[in-house]
Amino acid sequence: MKFLRSAYAFCSSWVGTIIIVLLVIFFIAQAFIIPSRSMVGTLYEGDMLFVKKFSYGIPIPKIPWIELPVMPDFKNNGHLIEGDRPKRGEVVVFIPPHEKKSYYVKRNFAIGGDEVLFTNEGFYLHPFESGNDKDYIAKHYPDAMTKEFMGKIFVLNPYKNKHPGIHYQKDNETFHLMEQLATQGAEANISMQLIQMEGEKVFYKKINHDEFFMIGDNRDNSSDSRFWGSVAYKNIVGSPWFVYFSLSLKNSLEVDAENNPKKRYLVRWERMFKSVEGLEKIIKKEKTTH
Repeated sequence: MKFLRSAYAFCSSWVGTIIIVLLVIFFIAQAFIIPSRSMVGTLYEGDMLFVKKFSYGIPIPKIPWIELPVMPDFKNNGHLIEGDRPKRGEVVVFIPPHEKKSYYVKRNFAIGGDEVLFTNEGFYLHPFESGNDKDYIAKHYPDAMTKEFMGKIFVLNPYKNKHPGIHYQKDNETFHLMEQLATQGAEANISMQLIQMEGEKVFYKKINHDEFFMIGDNRDNSSDSRFWGSVAYKNIVGSPWFVYFSLSLKNSLEVDAENNPKKRYLVRWERMFKSVEGLEKIIKKEKTTH
């Protein structure tokens, strides 16, 4: 009983409370807010998430806000305890390679060894396990369109049927922006190589070992691995757990919040306490009823 009373007194103190909160943030969950529209269709600007910190191992603990590691990275893989790697199609929270103190959320399009093509039609994936086996593609991507490039079978937009929030409009600005950067001597601002393939300009990238090609579901308007490169495992933080609160922001186009200030900071009750999977079920239901 004396031990329990001492433990209760410690937990009730300011020091105890701070330590408990930090332990939760370090090892279990951390709160983030989505500021941009790069995942619109699935996750929206103003969605406030709890991120599961143990989805892919335990990242090196960092003091919140200043992002200062509390211990050295002894294994040089960014994790105190190594875990599973993000799978293709999963939504992942990570530190982008060009901003060491920021957190991004995107969908993992490709893993190490995969080959990616970005064309006017959309994204093509050549999974490294498939080799040139049509049966592998048919088994794992049964409803997807395929095309042969460089003697290899590529799958067009392989996750779109399973994840209805993904959208891409042909002939969109992102492709043309990348084309301009590549042809005007600004290749350093994109991570993919512009090549000619069957008379068509396409962007190509092979993903390095233990790296992940992260793309926003709003593929018409997303700063992602097309520009700043694939993400190493050491930068993987976790996965979205659930939305605990959601507000429309100034850049919320769905309610025209930029032109109508009264539409800003409205609570999106229907999104609260939903996981990514739960939100996708709502999207599928809405699409079938319209």
